[in-house]
Amino acid sequence: MKNKICVIFTGGTIGSYSNGGVVDLKSETSSLLIEKYRERFGSAVGFDELRPLNILSENMQPADLKTMADCIRSVDKSEYDGIILTHGTDTLCFTANLFSQIFCDISIPLVLVSALYPLDDDRSRGVENFAGAVTFIESVDYGGVFVSFENHSENCKIHLASRLISASQINGEYESILNVPYGEIRGWRFVYNDNEKNPTPSDLRRPRKPCEAVRLCTDLVTIQAHSLLNFDYYRFTEIKPKAVMIQLYHSGTVCTEGKEANFKNFLAYCKTLGIEVIIATIDSKARVYGSALGLADMCTAAYDISFEMATVKVLLALGSGKNVASELKKNNFFEKLN
Repeated sequence: MKNKICVIFTGGTIGSYSNGGVVDLKSETSSLLIEKYRERFGSAVGFDELRPLNILSENMQPADLKTMADCIRSVDKSEYDGIILTHGTDTLCFTANLFSQIFCDISIPLVLVSALYPLDDDRSRGVENFAGAVTFIESVDYGGVFVSFENHSENCKIHLASRLISASQINGEYESILNVPYGEIRGWRFVYNDNEKNPTPSDLRRPRKPCEAVRLCTDLVTIQAHSLLNFDYYRFTEIKPKAVMIQLYHSGTVCTEGKEANFKNFLAYCKTLGIEVIIATIDSKARVYGSALGLADMCTAAYDISFEMATVKVLLALGSGKNVASELKKNNFFEKLN
């Protein structure tokens, strides 16, 4: 072990401060995270710091993600035990899933950390999330992309970045799909979650092929299924996307009766425009409902991954000139659940 970690600061709430009820960025707050960590946990680990950008994550643009990725690529992995990337919570899930793909073969742990509150707020768990990432990096001998996050009244969890799902509404807590995290920090030791859905440490030690799709395209419209959804409002008369993705109900269904709410009518409309339609996500081992019979054969289907991961795979496929269906079938970093 080198006892040395590269910390890449990018802004977000963990790099912000409170002022009159408003949370905003403060450039010098970044080092405060390391200072607070050392006050509580000592200085046995050395940190090198990089600051490629300073942004609230809700304002993230494709160019910012590229800047972040280029910074990670520039790090000499042989010099460090791991990399910690600080990030805002609003788009943490997207970046985590994205980087789990484009850095699926990274040789050392890359751990994303964030905080729901600025470090000057007593409710912040930013230091705990950072400490969890340090503990995890110092505990393992394999690479990969992970997220360290502590929900209210819980131990800090370590998530496979490829399985992190969107934060819960209002309280902003994060979970892995199926509520199966990769592990957690107990007594400031990493404890692996020995669950049949999780890859083993031996699985993570095996070499992985690099991801072939690494460029993003934003020409995608996503639609979430909900009661009385009127597909007739989605008409692409001025700007036509390359693809449309429908987030199905948990049972893998969407309305297929009636007129305005009938997905099959919308699917036929998209086909006349040459727009690829993707439905996500479907459990390959679940029973098929009568309303969903034949749907997977009429469009492109995403099986056994989260909707968040499906979104990333489609955007990468479109941006890299790859076949969407083929990319959705790949299992680059343990995103597949079956």
